Amino acid sequence: MGFQDFRNYHFLYGVSYGDNAFVAVGTSNTILSSADNGTTWTTRTSATNEEIRSTDYGNSIFMAVGLTGTIQASADGTTWTAKTSGTTKDLYNVSFINNSFIATGNGTIISSSDGTTWSAMTSNSGNLWGIDYGNSTLVTVGDSGKIITSTDNGTSWTTRTSGTSNSRYQVVYGNNTFLAVGATGTVLTSTDNGTSWTSRTSGTTNILYGM
Repeated sequence: MGFQDFRNYHFLYGVSYGDNAFVAVGTSNTILSSADNGTTWTTRTSATNEEIRSTDYGNSIFMAVGLTGTIQASADGTTWTAKTSGTTKDLYNVSFINNSFIATGNGTIISSSDGTTWSAMTSNSGNLWGIDYGNSTLVTVGDSGKIITSTDNGTSWTTRTSGTSNSRYQVVYGNNTFLAVGATGTVLTSTDNGTSWTSRTSGTTNILYGM
C-alpha cells in the first residue's frame, strides 16, 4: 500500500445538536453544520483562525471553544460570533451543565450562563479535558491521573486519588455512577460522587477519548 498524505486532511474533534441542526468542529478552524440529520454538510465561516476543539448546545446557543482561549457562539449554527473568554490558555472541551456553559482546558476552568460573559472557576496545573455533572457534583478529569470535584458549582475544588497516572480524556455521569476513560484503555468508575475510584478492565490498551 502506497503512502497516503494526510497533511491536507481536517480532523473533527466534536459534534453537538440543537434547534434541529448538527454542528461539527475541528482543525483549521473548521465548522460544519447539517440540517438534514447529517446527510449533507455545509462549511461555515469561523469567527476565529484558531483550531476548534469542542462544541455544545444550550440555552438556544451553540458554543464552540478552541486553542488560545478561543470561544465563539451561534444562535443557528450558521453565523458565528467571537466571545471574550478572559484567558489565552487552550480550551479543549465545552459542556452545557446545570444551566451554564463550562469550558475546560490547559490548567483552567471557565463558565458562563449566557455564553457572552465568562468567569474563571479555577486554575490547576496540567491539562483538564473532560467534565460532567451529577448528583450536585462537578467532576473534571485530565492529564497524569488528575481528577478534581466540586460540590459548590465550581467555587472550590478537591483533588481526588485516581489510583493511576494515566491521563483521562472524558467523564460521564449516569445511573448514579461517574465513569472516566483515557490512556492505555483506562476505565474508572465512582459511585460516591467522584470521591473514590475503582479501576475496571476494558479489554483494550488503546486510548479511549470519549463515550
